[in-house]
Amino acid sequence: MPDLHPDLEPLAFLIGTWKGRGRGEYPTIEPFEYTEEVVIGHTGRPFLRYDQRTRRPDSGDPLHAEVGFWRPGRPGRVELIVAQPTGIAEVDEGILEGTSIRVRSRMVGLTRTAKPVSTVERILRVEGDRMHYELLMGAMGRDHRLHLEAALTRS
Repeated sequence: MPDLHPDLEPLAFLIGTWKGRGRGEYPTIEPFEYTEEVVIGHTGRPFLRYDQRTRRPDSGDPLHAEVGFWRPGRPGRVELIVAQPTGIAEVDEGILEGTSIRVRSRMVGLTRTAKPVSTVERILRVEGDRMHYELLMGAMGRDHRLHLEAALTRS
């Protein structure tokens, strides 16, 4: 593996394979649970590659996937670009404080067949090999609110 680009030092705590369980809720759907795997790696360039997959815990059937890139911004700032096979693309920007990140959508792009998502916010906290995250969104004409929450462990 190539050396980590020096600009990525503040984000190095994200690198690894993370696995765990989460739960989801939203006013337009029934609450649900899922298992998740997130792989975050680098190529020696000044970005981290992000690959996420969720599955039904009972059957292992796929639920959701997204891919993207974490990018360092100005000092104390971070950017995230995400694409989903559901026709949604996000450009998020936010704050990096130690091993905590809070980003919010600057732009949400939608294909004609995508569900109407207007805002996305992601909050991550990493302590050692444990990651906790929350994803909030505004969608389907509803206000910005909690949609997903999970606890993952680096394997």
